[in-house]
Amino acid sequence: MGSALSATPLRRPAAKELLRQMFDAAIASAQPAVCIPPHLPEAPRGRLIVVGAGKASAAMARAVEENWQGPLSGLVVTRYGYAVPCKHIEIVEAAHPVPDAAGMRAARRMLGLVGDLREEDLVLCLISGGGSALLPLPADGLTLDMKQTVSRALLASGATISEMNCVRRHLSAIKGGRLGAACFPAQVLTLLISDVPGDRPVDIASGPTVADPTTCADALRILRRHGIEPPREVLELLESGRGESVKPGDPRLARAAVRTIATPQMALEAAAGVARHAGIAAHILGDAIEGEASDVGKVFAGVALQVAARDQPVSAPCILLSGGETTVTVRGSGRGGRNVEFLLSLAIALEGHERIHALAGDTDGVDGQEEIAGAYMSPDSLARARALGLNPRDMLGENDAHRFFSALGDSVITGPTLTNVNDFRAILIEK
Repeated sequence: MGSALSATPLRRPAAKELLRQMFDAAIASAQPAVCIPPHLPEAPRGRLIVVGAGKASAAMARAVEENWQGPLSGLVVTRYGYAVPCKHIEIVEAAHPVPDAAGMRAARRMLGLVGDLREEDLVLCLISGGGSALLPLPADGLTLDMKQTVSRALLASGATISEMNCVRRHLSAIKGGRLGAACFPAQVLTLLISDVPGDRPVDIASGPTVADPTTCADALRILRRHGIEPPREVLELLESGRGESVKPGDPRLARAAVRTIATPQMALEAAAGVARHAGIAAHILGDAIEGEASDVGKVFAGVALQVAARDQPVSAPCILLSGGETTVTVRGSGRGGRNVEFLLSLAIALEGHERIHALAGDTDGVDGQEEIAGAYMSPDSLARARALGLNPRDMLGENDAHRFFSALGDSVITGPTLTNVNDFRAILIEK
């Protein structure tokens, strides 16, 4: 374990640089140019049609084009600012996290594109995080406005990503296996870049090509659990069962296969390799951690303090890594962001511990609705903030952690990363 690093604490900016290198390595490991080529299928006897949605879908489409020898065509939808040029696959940009009309039009066109396929044809479906909002085709009887209303309420409620996507599947004309069913009788291969805890295909972009075991009743329970009163038409759709999704065993999905090509765990392992190369032990605490971001911050602070004080459950110097997707129940008027909220809560609980640094960010480059990936926390973050007249506890209560770290010059900004394997959290405990 590098003795030089053990003897010399990684003071700022060296600690900040190492943590940023780890974050960058996590993102690089999930780049479509790396992940797509090993999983491309054999050429079909008929046509190859490429469809997809998500923050990484345009980059995935480009990787397919660069590594495919035969003819192909298709359509994918990505977030505004995440498009990359393709020659044969049309790239459409739409809104995320609240859907818009551009996404709805693209989803309708996508269904039309796969509506007349034959057995010898192959649909290559490229799915990554963000696809739920980017394919917002409302079920019969619903409007885009209704789906936007429900989406905003879910985003502010503290619902988990699994809960949100369960509701979305049952209000959709394309998710919950419906896109896959529309491709029948063609063969379907879905390549997934996972951004959800547990890597469940049905939860990644709300599973447009995979069977859904959840029900309308489940979606209703989620809305009631979080005190959400949906539009009357939404309630009627769910109560009547008309919004039921495609279920396991449906023959229309008999020729549909799924491969997960990049996951949060793979990204954390790439980051751990950077730490170990620097001579510091790295420990992955979990790739599927959920919960209220501020509560998770307090828990991780307790673990970090135990390591710093007692070398339990592991010894310092070390880095604690984790992934998953926390939630924020919005109560204040700040700019939100679950990673920075986690980080500010962590900082408050650590109260300036001199040997603990941290970085947290979203691997898609957008934390919440901000074009900021996350932030870095140093031992003197609270002291510097107070010197600027900022009150950390008040800002946490206002969900205003982005402004807190921006004022310190410690925001982490990547721009569009063209991938998404969920949240990245790294806590460095010096010896």
